[in-house]
Amino acid sequence: MIGKLRGVIDSYGEDFVILDVQGVGYQVHCSARTMQALPAPGEAATLSIETHVREDQIKLFGFTSDVEREWFRLLQTVQGVGAKVALAVLGTLKPSELATAIAMRDKASVSRTPGVGAKVAERIVTELKDKAPKFTALDPAVVQLSGAIEERRAPQPMADAVSALVNLGYAQPQAAAAVAAAARNAGAGADTAALIRQGLKELAR
Repeated sequence: MIGKLRGVIDSYGEDFVILDVQGVGYQVHCSARTMQALPAPGEAATLSIETHVREDQIKLFGFTSDVEREWFRLLQTVQGVGAKVALAVLGTLKPSELATAIAMRDKASVSRTPGVGAKVAERIVTELKDKAPKFTALDPAVVQLSGAIEERRAPQPMADAVSALVNLGYAQPQAAAAVAAAARNAGAGADTAALIRQGLKELAR
């Protein structure tokens, strides 16, 4: 199996690049984000490769890093997500952004991907929440609170505070982060009003 290719960019197609490796031109399919990161024709490039072998074809997929390739593999373990959809997701979200979206159960961010509807986005954030590599720099307390709210087991004052901030127009991930920080600052016994006030201060920073 081909795991990496180093060569010179020969030309670009709609969703692929021809990489010249010592006179052999490899057609490598890439996400839109990867295509934008690659240099102009005639310049050197290195791609991490995922090889798909079928009876009628061998298809190469290229990535700027091994991390991105790992996400490509992981996304395809989700029901309804094939290579095309996985590339589209990685073209919309960086690996760190995807990790954050999964950790925060942020279906809206994943569904920004063209061709990914609400049901598929739901499956991605649900099925990968325990499998996803830990590429996110999120505070674990924020992830824990977000998950608790999703599963309706968060302490009532915190859940109510997050709900109030969402009603004020903040996104759920932002609201959860603000309330998690507010709870740390205000203490375990803080009521909903105190958490909202402190949360608004956090959001204003």
